[in-house]
Amino acid sequence: MDQRTPPDLVRDAVAAARRVAERAAARADGQDRDDGFPAEDVADLAQMGLLAAPVPAADGGAGLGDEPGAADLAETLRLVGFGSLALGRVYEGHVNALQLVGRYGDPAARRALFADARAGHLFGVWNTEAPADGLVLGADGRLTGGKTFASGAGHVTRALVTARRPGETAPLMLVVALEPGTRADLSAWHAQGMRASATGTVDLTGLTPLARLGGPDDYHQQPHFSGGAWRFAAVQLGGIEAVFEAWRGHLARTGRGDDPHQLARLGEGAIALEGARLFVARAAGLVAEDALPAERIVAFVNLTRLAVERAGLEVLGLAQRSVGLQGFLRGHPLERLSRDLATYLRQPAPDRALTGAAATILAASEPVAALWQEPR
Repeated sequence: MDQRTPPDLVRDAVAAARRVAERAAARADGQDRDDGFPAEDVADLAQMGLLAAPVPAADGGAGLGDEPGAADLAETLRLVGFGSLALGRVYEGHVNALQLVGRYGDPAARRALFADARAGHLFGVWNTEAPADGLVLGADGRLTGGKTFASGAGHVTRALVTARRPGETAPLMLVVALEPGTRADLSAWHAQGMRASATGTVDLTGLTPLARLGGPDDYHQQPHFSGGAWRFAAVQLGGIEAVFEAWRGHLARTGRGDDPHQLARLGEGAIALEGARLFVARAAGLVAEDALPAERIVAFVNLTRLAVERAGLEVLGLAQRSVGLQGFLRGHPLERLSRDLATYLRQPAPDRALTGAAATILAASEPVAALWQEPR
């Protein structure tokens, strides 16, 4: 085991993410097809230690995400998303799974699954039911059913899934082992963007879980269930920044930056981008510190989701107006980035997230400026 201190390992993870992002950005156009997947980039994540980085330091990892404020994890996710949103989506699921193992796994499960992460296994979290009856854990200990909208299908080798026992409603968290290239059906994934995320349906029938994590419905425990959305917002932030840089680069290359209207649009985009960055940083800190009531943490993360979505849509619109038709032509740096970002910004239940956060604010007795501050 590496004898360096955990802070050194965490800083290495951020530097490694920057290197992965550079390579991923160079490969992303070639992966942009319905059967695409950033396999070489995932191999880089493993080789550079980023698959093991979210494992707690005491268990042989870098403790990425355990540092105060989770600033290094936020930066790592942003950088990976900047390089490739498809890779960022897959890596965020890997991080989510390992955090759930750390939070709910018993000592034996933690030991075995963290060893798998250090050995280079790619984890994912799949919770959307494929058939109407969902995924069922039978009395014989075997699964029946599957999951859909599963990113990394056919490539994830350790999947954290939710399943129910017959006659029960509260889901269990289970981890299953999968062989690469098996049980996945990507035939329905013909998305406009995020084509390389290998999102599809996975048949888990007949599998016996490797481990069970926690108790019934622990998966939905707050604030971590909804509060964890800050992670995908951090990946989205990287995608917004990539669009902004492609737009800025176009203006510089074409000599159109002297136009005051172009400058005004670029300035508006910078405001939106930096506002999203501040929201993500604050949300990561609130979730990591876990010092506020759960409903307030969830409310702020929900606001962050919507703020990042709004910033992404604003930057997309401004960039496309500035670049014009060229930005919609294949081969232009903006074209694929725009498709991937527009697709990844579509997250579940945005209206409920917004109104739920507003209801929490309305019900509070303190001034709004005090809602996200620790009690003194």
